[in-house]
Formats: sequence, structure tokens, C-alpha cells
Amino acid sequence: MSLVKYRLKEVATDFGVTPKDIAEVMGKFFEKPKSNTQVLTEEELNVIFDYYTQVNQISSLEAVFAVQPKPKAGEPKKEEPKAEEKKPAEKKSEPKAEAPKKEEPKKPAEPERKRERRVVDTSAVQVNSARFDDRVDDLVSERVQNYQGGKQRIGGKKGQQQQKREKDNKFKGNKARNEEQEKLRRLQMEVARKAPVTVKIPDEITVGELASRMKKTAGEVIKLLMKNGVMAGINQTIDFDTAEYVAVEMGCKVEKEITVTIEERLIEEHEDTAEELKGRAPVVVVMGHVDHGKTSTLDAIRNTSVTTGEAGGITQHIGAYTVECNGQPITFLDTPGHAAFTSMRARGAMCTDIAILVVAADDGIMPQTIESINHAKAANVPIIVAINKMDKPEANPDRIKQQLTEYDLIPEEWGGETIICPISAKTGMGLDNLLEMVLLTAEVQELKANPDRRAKGTVIEARLDKTRGPIATLLVQNGTLNQGDIIIAGTAVGRVRVMTNDKGRTVKTAGPSIPVEITGLAEVPAPGDEFNAVTDERMARELVEQRKQAAKDAAANAMQKVTLDNLFAKMQEGEMKELPLIVKADVQGSAEAIKASLEKLSNEEVRVRVIHTGVGAINESDVLLATTAGAIIVGFNVRPDAGAQASAQRTAVDMRFYRVIYDAIDEIEAAMKGMLAPQYEEVVIGHAEVRLTYKVSAVGTVAGCMVKDGKVTRDAQVRVLRDNVVIHEGEVGSLQRFKDQAKEVTAGFECGMSILKFNDIKEGDIFECFAMEEIKR
Repeated sequence: MSLVKYRLKEVATDFGVTPKDIAEVMGKFFEKPKSNTQVLTEEELNVIFDYYTQVNQISSLEAVFAVQPKPKAGEPKKEEPKAEEKKPAEKKSEPKAEAPKKEEPKKPAEPERKRERRVVDTSAVQVNSARFDDRVDDLVSERVQNYQGGKQRIGGKKGQQQQKREKDNKFKGNKARNEEQEKLRRLQMEVARKAPVTVKIPDEITVGELASRMKKTAGEVIKLLMKNGVMAGINQTIDFDTAEYVAVEMGCKVEKEITVTIEERLIEEHEDTAEELKGRAPVVVVMGHVDHGKTSTLDAIRNTSVTTGEAGGITQHIGAYTVECNGQPITFLDTPGHAAFTSMRARGAMCTDIAILVVAADDGIMPQTIESINHAKAANVPIIVAINKMDKPEANPDRIKQQLTEYDLIPEEWGGETIICPISAKTGMGLDNLLEMVLLTAEVQELKANPDRRAKGTVIEARLDKTRGPIATLLVQNGTLNQGDIIIAGTAVGRVRVMTNDKGRTVKTAGPSIPVEITGLAEVPAPGDEFNAVTDERMARELVEQRKQAAKDAAANAMQKVTLDNLFAKMQEGEMKELPLIVKADVQGSAEAIKASLEKLSNEEVRVRVIHTGVGAINESDVLLATTAGAIIVGFNVRPDAGAQASAQRTAVDMRFYRVIYDAIDEIEAAMKGMLAPQYEEVVIGHAEVRLTYKVSAVGTVAGCMVKDGKVTRDAQVRVLRDNVVIHEGEVGSLQRFKDQAKEVTAGFECGMSILKFNDIKEGDIFECFAMEEIKR
């Protein structure tokens, strides 16, 4: 018989004793229980039951019923058993005449019978006998077993019949209930067949998820996909169109699931109405080839001198300025012209309204001029050409105009639409006309923005200041930026603490087309990132974390996977040397440009790898990274702090500092040449003819030779030629002149030679001696 779980405290309650008593009994025969809730085994229950049965022996079980408590006054049913109890007692006492005399001395012990409640009697104590072994029922008579206050006990024959009837009724009830549930389920399925399931499908969904939403098996979905030529597993992702086709084929109604992202909830995407829009200042980008006079032109317009602070006259980061012309503001962006700053020119073109292309009259169209034209065209920005340096005698504007036609920039005077303004930044000639053309072009464009909304725009430049932290130059393109606004720019988030305009004055607000420099961001954003003013800082930080994770995932996916085609190339990379570099610059844009330029220096044998780029002074952590990676630190317009300088001297880390990007490229290129694997060429140093051969036991075959030309040296390599066919190539084993060892033997002299690990030498063979000399790279 299988037992249900019977705990120690339950046994104690049924026996009418304390759990401690049960525990002591168990301790005599088994291991003492650890708690009152311990489940007792079948063997333990049997021993406890036997123990209490032996300890609490009574003369007759009938006496048990004589000491039962009197029934309460509202329970007449229990009176009948009392009367019945007396009759059998009397009947039993009739045949024995001496019985009353024997029982008289036991009368004083009658109070002790009250303790008989500790006797385990399955009729008096409510014990579930099913929990015990069958042997329990054998200890009491069948009559007592069946007796329970005038009712038949379940263990009796009548009880068994009653139990059987109850089971039959229960089975019939369960059967009826199951039939009802089955009918209900079929009804629901019938309704489901008639009413198609509505399935919401996102842009992408796995086969298993689609099957679950359609209440179908994955096998059915895969089967339908295979019929239509789509081989997809249960965990494979399919697009919306495929999923929609499958769902419709299976009789489902499809709805497009629209997922609202944090970005959509956080960033305001309000369409401005015509009433909300107001005129704004044009944003003009000045582009062109290096040293064609972009910054000088801007200086002349602003009446300032920006170029004096630039190394080598090269603009190495982007600048944003606001000037007024005839009472109307114009915002200028000055971009670098050097080849390394391609991405900065592209950013400059994308966030502006008009592009001024500066071309030197004495130089003409150059590579970066062409690139600037392409950037402006890609951004769909109108181009105004400013032919600069017209004050020079060798200036030839007509040649410039002719060259411009090759790039679809046809001057107005030649029937085209391109405005061309001859200017001189040095003398100021033509600048007023240039500004008027800018305003005229802006007027045609009808530039408008809504100042009464949260600000959005572009990060023009960003850098890390030692005292103020991350600083970003922002161009507000729509809305108004206020001091204290929470902004999110790429993977940077923060609150605007201080706003400074291009004149260096602190401002509280900045409207459309206004460039400002702000502090308060948690980290340095990337130039070109879009920024937005938001209201929920917690959600903004959550969005930043998502963007960072997305950037990591994109970087991991961008790594080239190994295929059969590039497997050998990947293996060969193990032999490729690497030059690790750490780049620190004054602004983020310069750091990016230097990184791109230096990595382009990689060739087949040496790979330049920039392991870290940063903004600000070189610090100890940079030196530590360089020590670990064996890298060279390249500082661009920055210097190391005292701790970094001392650490670099201790660890012998090489730090190079530059102010002009050309110098950095040239020096790194020169350093790479020293890392190239040396190349050797073969130089023949002499020939010797074998005149005689003889064998020496310890050496092998020795050849008596005559040096015909050049010389033969002891450390040379040698080829054995027989009829001008190379039969062996190896090293000179020994070289002797008479009986003495010789380092070299020149032409016209005889010598004895042996060749290392080669003895098949014959008369008439020619020994061609050669050396491998390194070629300078």
C-alpha cells in the first residue's frame, strides 16, 4: 500500500501526545527527527504504532467506549450508541458470576482510564488508517473496526459498498464533466474556424513565433514556406511580406504590428505648420582646396584674423561664426581643405543651406575642390564660386570658369545658373558682392524654422577641456535651445550648463541657425551627430545605452568573417607586422582625420592600427595603454601632463607631437619603412672550375679548383653547375690554400673546396659562389 506524506506533528496529534514524545520514541529505534514537520517512513510509522499499542494495553477494547466523553445536549444521535454500549457490557458479565467481585478492586483505578485516550484506537481517534500498513486492521476485531458512533466505518463491508457507490458516482460525474468540456472545446474550435484569427506581425518575426500567434504548428508553417521556395527553420527570421503571405494562406487576418521605440517616444517629431514657421538666417559652408584662402576670406568678412592661430596656415578643425550683412545675419562654417578632412567637409555640407566654393585664381581646380563640389551636390546645396587671389598678377579667372564647366558648374554669364564672384581676401575686393549673392540665394530658398519648439540640430565640433569637461559646438537648425535643457547627441547625454556664442559671450537661448558652444554633456559626442532637446532624462540615458549597444553590434558585424576565399589571407596575417598607435588631439574631428590618414599607410607587410583615439592632454592611462600594447603615442596639438611625462620616461614609451598633419604622416611612414621585412638580392662573387677530385675519409669529396673570376669565400653560398645546369645549391664546407685554411681565394689561384653535405662532384663542374645582400627600402 502506498502511503501519503504523514508528518511527525500529525502523528502526535492523532495519538494525542506531544511531538516531543513521538520524537523520543523514534530516537530509541531510529535517528532522532530534526523537526516536527519531518515526513515519517512506513517503517517508522509501524514501529510507533506497535510501540504505543504495547505500552497502553487494556483488558478489553469494549472498555474504551465506556470512557468516551458524554455527548452534548443538542446531539441526540450520540445517545443511541451509549445505550448500545451498556447492553453488550451487561451481556458479557452475565455468564461470569465472579466478574463483579474481580472488578471491584479496579474501581479506584477508574480515573486512570481517562488516560486511555492515549491508546491508539482507530474507532475513537480520527486516524486515517489508509496511511498505515494493512497490519493495523488486524490488531482490532472486525466488529470494533466497523463501529464508529452508530455509523459503519469505511473499512467494513457496508463501508466498502458505500465507498464503491461513491466511486461510481464520482466516475460518472467526472465522465459527464469531461464530456461537457469536450463539447465546449469542439464548439470553440468550430467558432474559431468560422472567425479567422487576427495575427499581429512586426517587420521581422521568427517562424516559431508566427506559428504560435496563428495557433498553428511550426511544421505547418515550414511546410507552406517550403512549397513556396523559402527554406526556413523554426528559429529563422522572415520578413513581414513573407509572414503576411503565410498567415493569409492559413486563413488568418493580418495586422501590422507597430512598435513604438524609446526614440520615437522621446524625440519630438512634430510637423511644423505654415503659421508656426518663421524666417531664419542662412547657414553657409566655406569649402575648397587647402591653402586657397577659405579662412582668409572669412577673416576679411569678419574683420578678424583667424589664420594667425593655425599651424602651417591649415584649418584643422571646424569653426562656426555669425556675421551681419545689411542688418541680416549669416552663419558661416569654415571647414578644413586638407585631404584628411573629407568626413568633416561632408558634415559641413549636410547641415548647411549654401556652399561657397573658394578657388585660387592662380591655382585652379584641385583634388579637394572637386571633392567639395561632390559633397555640395550630394547634399543638394546650391554652390556659389568665389575666385580668390584676384589681386595676383598671374590670376586667370577665365581658366577657372572653363574648368568649372567640366563639373556642371556653368557661370551665369555663360548661360548657366552658377554664381561666380571674383574676390580678393587680401584687399577686400568683391566681398560685398559675395555677401549680397549669399543673401539673394537664401531669399530664393525661403529658409524657415519654428523657434517655438524643442531644439534640434547638428554637432559641429566636440572636444574635451581639462577644466570644463566635454565641450560641443552645436548648430541649432530648428527650435530654440535653452540653458538647462536636457539634450541627447549621439551617445552623449547631459544638461546644458553654459552656452557661449561665437563672440565668446554667455547666452541663455539660441534659436535656429545660431551656433553655440555648450558644456554639460557626460562625454564627448562625435562631430556630425544630430542632437535633440528632450524632457525625460531617464529615458534619454536609456536611449543612449541602446545606441551604444547598437554601435557595438554594428562594429562586431563589420568584422570580416572567414570564408574559403579569404581563409589563406587570414592565415597569412599572422606573419604581418603591426604598428599600434594611440592618437590624442585637441578636437574630435582632428583625431578622426589623423586616425583615417594613418591607417591608410598600411601596406602588405605592415598594418597601422590606431588602438585608441581621444581628445585632450595625454594622461597616464594613455601611457599605460601604450606600455601594454607596445604602441607609439601621437599627440596632435596636445601635450602630456606631468604624470604622463614621468610615466613615459620610466617605461620608455615613444611620444611624438605634431602641429601639422603632414609631419605626422611623413614620420610614421618613415618609421614603417624600418619595420618592413628586409629584402635581399643575390650577388655572384666568383666562379671556380673543378680540376681534380679526391676523397678524404673525415670530410668527403674534396675538389681541387682554379678560381676563374671574382673570388671564393669561406662563408659564401655555392651552386654546382654541370653543363650550366644547377645540380646542387648549398654552402661551402671548407676552403683551403695548400694545407692552410683560407677565408677567401681570389681569381687565378688554386684552392681545395668541399661542399657541405654534397659529394657528387666531378671534374669539369663549375662552382658558382654568391652572397645575399640586403636591399635598402
